Amino acid sequence: MTENAGTSDIQARATGLIAFLGLGHMGGPMAANLIKAGHEVIGYDPVPAAVEAALAHGIPMASTAHEAAAEAAVVLTMLPSGKHVLDAYRGVDGPGLLSVVKPDTLFLDCSTINVDEAREAAALAVEGGHRSVDAPVSGGVVGAEAGTLTFMVGALPEDFDTVKPILELMGKRIVHCGDHGAGQAAKVCNNMILGVSMIAVAEAFVLGEKLGLTHQALFDVASNASGQCWALTTNCPVPGPVPTSPANRDYQPGFAGALMAKDLRLALNALESTGVAAEMGPLASRIYDAFAAGDGAGRDFSGIITEIRDKSV
Repeated sequence: MTENAGTSDIQARATGLIAFLGLGHMGGPMAANLIKAGHEVIGYDPVPAAVEAALAHGIPMASTAHEAAAEAAVVLTMLPSGKHVLDAYRGVDGPGLLSVVKPDTLFLDCSTINVDEAREAAALAVEGGHRSVDAPVSGGVVGAEAGTLTFMVGALPEDFDTVKPILELMGKRIVHCGDHGAGQAAKVCNNMILGVSMIAVAEAFVLGEKLGLTHQALFDVASNASGQCWALTTNCPVPGPVPTSPANRDYQPGFAGALMAKDLRLALNALESTGVAAEMGPLASRIYDAFAAGDGAGRDFSGIITEIRDKSV
């Protein structure tokens, strides 16, 4: 096959039927954007509310995951955990997705899972005669709805070329991070930075309150000095300085505390498996685990400032 023929084959595959499995708060808007762009999509989700929302957005729905995936060129999964992904691939009480799809199907997992689980899923797909890409996302529900997500992609170069046109319809930044599992590796590192930085920003605002600083004064200084970061300038944990931040909506997510706790546990798993001598990451994980154990689970993760303020003398 010539190079040009190979490129044409990649483009043809990218326009085939996409089975979208997992149509929750993130998956539903992502699938809707594919539909709006003219892609042929069939969805599946076991949750009735997700099915109802998907149908309202014009997404055709299958009655089972197997039915959705059987004729697909791409099987896109957006599932809660690595166990869900691996169980879907292998099957639990019956055949898994890998055994019911057409040969050389591309499995595109956009879930956020352990790096080791992503690599295991890729190995299973390849052993089954298929292709695999891990592409977790950043940008939250707002980014999913607006089609402005960032995708961190772990894939072979030729498979990255296949999925990039699809991902570009759901996101504005697509980064090829390396081979299988590299997308998850980048996601876990990024979100560890985010969790740690949000705690630091929240602590600084509570300290500023104690020292008599207004929120605006601290923001005006830090946002233009060495304290500048996304947790401050985009997701500011106090109302006022950034009108679009969740703090102005009583911490409605956004990115929920339960999701941050989950991602930091994934970071903790990676730290432990690699032997990295980290202290801030594990501490942030414990803080967000406690936050998510209460009503913080459903609040934006920037709501951690209320916990800090309540515990302060």
